[in-house]
Amino acid sequence: MTTQFYDRLSNDLTQLLESGVNCDISIEVGVEEVNIYKVHSIILRSRSPYFKKKFDEITFNENHVKVLKLPNISVKVFSVIIKYIYSGKISLEKLENLIIFDLLIASNELKLDELVEHLQSHLVNNNASWLRLKFAQIYLKSYQIKNFKIIRDFCDDIIAKYPNVIFESENFHSLPEDILISILKRDDLQLEEVKIWEYVIEWGKAKNPTLPTNFNEWTSTNFVTLKETLKGCLPHIRYFSISGEDVAEKIYPYQQLLEHQLFSDINIKFIAPTKPISSIMLPPRKILNTTLPTRNTSIPLSSDIITNEHALEISSWIDREENPYIENNPYEFKLLVRGSRDGFDVKTIYNICDKISKTIIILKVEGTGEILGGYNPLEWENNNSQLKKTKDSFVFSLKTANMKNSILSRAIGRHYSIIGFPGDLVLQFGSALGLIGNLKTQKRCYCMKSSEYPKPIRSSEFISPVSILPSKNSLFSVKEYEVFKISPRK
Repeated sequence: MTTQFYDRLSNDLTQLLESGVNCDISIEVGVEEVNIYKVHSIILRSRSPYFKKKFDEITFNENHVKVLKLPNISVKVFSVIIKYIYSGKISLEKLENLIIFDLLIASNELKLDELVEHLQSHLVNNNASWLRLKFAQIYLKSYQIKNFKIIRDFCDDIIAKYPNVIFESENFHSLPEDILISILKRDDLQLEEVKIWEYVIEWGKAKNPTLPTNFNEWTSTNFVTLKETLKGCLPHIRYFSISGEDVAEKIYPYQQLLEHQLFSDINIKFIAPTKPISSIMLPPRKILNTTLPTRNTSIPLSSDIITNEHALEISSWIDREENPYIENNPYEFKLLVRGSRDGFDVKTIYNICDKISKTIIILKVEGTGEILGGYNPLEWENNNSQLKKTKDSFVFSLKTANMKNSILSRAIGRHYSIIGFPGDLVLQFGSALGLIGNLKTQKRCYCMKSSEYPKPIRSSEFISPVSILPSKNSLFSVKEYEVFKISPRK
């Protein structure tokens, strides 16, 4: 039986690093904050192929010391790495997730494979919510660095289950072709094939901004250009899984992108399903029988207007996160008021929400189906008029079937962000969103240009210019409304 004394060995080598005795290498780390580490080449050579190669390339200076500069690695990250190299130990508990990810990138650069695998497993097993929050950034990096297989598999699984995370992201059009192709190859991508086709066309058009915006103006040359751009993507569409109606509506206008035989075979399959064809028929994707929750939360959302995905997006706005949460909502949405249950009069909101802070008001607009709303971090007051300033309130319109992306407009805190006149049945988020009287029967709600909430949350035809009274075209009534109390999840 072999007895191992690794702890003693680890401590002795750590003391050797701290002593600085017999060091023959000087490593300069960082740019703005620069630190110099005096180390032993024989130890770093034995632990890292990167250092072995670099030390062979560097010559000794007049003090018989080799100097290596690593400006792209921060002092905080390298301090962890050098202790690991000498001691074989690492502690991640007190490190921020971003530092851990930077540590992973640096470890890969320095060819510390054992550490690369450990850090990936740590992030996936212990910090999955952060990976989802920074999904686009993490996903692209995982494909740029081949050793990030654990994180790449984690991201691929999310994309398969929640494809809108990438297809509806702001970064979709800049997605590299090889990454898009890897997504299209997945048999378990939980998305209708015709939607995949539409996203691929959208991606191809974005790569060719000179293509006519008016499709009726397209020439054969335009189709050739788009076909060349999509030549690596088109073979991975499951054309024979698309319905005849969708082929006629979505595929037919772009038939010039497809080889003549393929388009002919697609049509033959609808006319004579049993007739043999020469084109390759990719198998249908393995769509789960049970509907996957869209960006699921474990607490049911009691709403007739918004989805869990909407709630996650609102929560990310409250936390001022750059990217929407994907799952594990940190907040509970407690329903306080619903128009169809409690009444549509603004007075109802004041009565029920009196002295309650951190509330979200959600409106479903009659006629257009728009979902508008506002977040008030302050208390509503039933018996007092209020003119209050805050930088933490915001108004918004949410993504729907007719609206591709949500719009967020934050208060700047310079003017009155929250305005309440209970006696006059008036409730306002500056002048950006106003609720007046009976929300269902009176058609007095409005959106107006606002210096407090600079970004309009409706299209220009429904936004009133700055004035004393809103314009007629900006007035609307609501089909339904809800008010939620937002609380941290217990």
